[in-house]
Amino acid sequence: MNLLDRRRTVAPSGYNRWLVPPAALAVHLSIGQVYAFSVIKEPLIERFFPETGVGTPIAVIFSIAIVMLGLSAAFGGVWMERNGPRKAMVLSATFWVTGFLVAALGVHLGHLWLVYLGYGVIGGMGLGIGYISPVSTLIKWFPDRPGLATGLAIMGFGGGALVAAPLTQWLLGRYAAEPVDALVPTLLTLAAIYAVLMVAGAAVIRLPAPGWAPGGWTPSVKKSAMQTHADVRVRNAVRTPQFYLLWIVLFVNVTAGIGILEDAKPMILDFFPDTVTEASATGFVGLLALANMSGRLGWSSLSDKIGRKNTYVMYLGVGAALYTVLALAGSTATALFVTVAFFIVTFYGGGFATVPAYLKDLFGKLEVGAIHGRLLTAWSAAGVAGPVIVNSIVDSRREAGLEGAELYIPSMTVMACLLVVGFVANLLVRPVSERHHEPVPTTTTPERELVGAAKEA
Repeated sequence: MNLLDRRRTVAPSGYNRWLVPPAALAVHLSIGQVYAFSVIKEPLIERFFPETGVGTPIAVIFSIAIVMLGLSAAFGGVWMERNGPRKAMVLSATFWVTGFLVAALGVHLGHLWLVYLGYGVIGGMGLGIGYISPVSTLIKWFPDRPGLATGLAIMGFGGGALVAAPLTQWLLGRYAAEPVDALVPTLLTLAAIYAVLMVAGAAVIRLPAPGWAPGGWTPSVKKSAMQTHADVRVRNAVRTPQFYLLWIVLFVNVTAGIGILEDAKPMILDFFPDTVTEASATGFVGLLALANMSGRLGWSSLSDKIGRKNTYVMYLGVGAALYTVLALAGSTATALFVTVAFFIVTFYGGGFATVPAYLKDLFGKLEVGAIHGRLLTAWSAAGVAGPVIVNSIVDSRREAGLEGAELYIPSMTVMACLLVVGFVANLLVRPVSERHHEPVPTTTTPERELVGAAKEA
């Protein structure tokens, strides 16, 4: 296991930092398949509930995966910082691929609990560890542009469905006449592809040497009001009101995004049953993946210019307005529905990519990976709340005899209200009190070297 040790991942002098983002992309594109879950949702319903067609028990698979993502990120963040990103990426690949294999066995045997265990529990652990492993690494490589760094780290996760959705749809059609009969070979094929990609990413990843800084860059003494001049350890960060306000912000932003993403394909088919085909609906899933990916890079890069707090004002305020538009007029035109959904999902993706930089601004970079992991428990909660809100409302209204867009309007109204709550929480975020800061040592340590340079400048 020496090849996986943290010390073996330290980059040599002169290493090009732009070689690191492709390694992060390989892992995040793989685990980003979870956003294409709606493509296999209908075949899974047909496999396990052919008579009733209920969607909530199948949506639970997605929810379990997201819950495990948050929990594994929360408990694995400190471990990852100690052991390095390469070991974390290999562990992530092991869990993610094993999850697909166990899920395929569950589909083959007709045991839904095995799919819960495989894709949900085991695969979800791979999601969480794989998600956090490149983030703090890229923040260390790009201290001059932390918003861009986190966008690069997380962009692939949002774009995973851009590849996975059409690939999965093609495999389902390739292996059998009916998608339900092609589920097992499709899951096995995806497992093989992701195993290769993730191991390749782990082989390439590197950490900067202690004290490394980009050529010609000096940490600026001038800080915005929201940026700390010191570091806060994770044990102290979780005692601050800022942490819990950001937890609420992330929770509602994720819940709102999942409200569309988890049910994207059946949703657009229900809104426009006469004009949208199965192929077009799959294309919509891919388009939302593009929105997710572009939002992660574009909006997080913008946050370097306008500040994280102002960026979240946009995500949450404009997002609430857009959900209101969907509820009131989303069924009037396909173009309107697609456009509004596209921008909602860009804010969803941007929220994920901006929050690590927001955490760095508030708590410093010393344990930002571990703090980020703890905050991702909000994602776990949202992974339950989003699908439950949408699917329970859809199922109850379908039982009442309603159909089409009427199935989704109440859940969209709930999402708009949640975003308003997040908007208020973001406005309440203030700089972290100095009593939570770590004392600055008299001798420079690798973690403090750049901070010390800034103070001496």
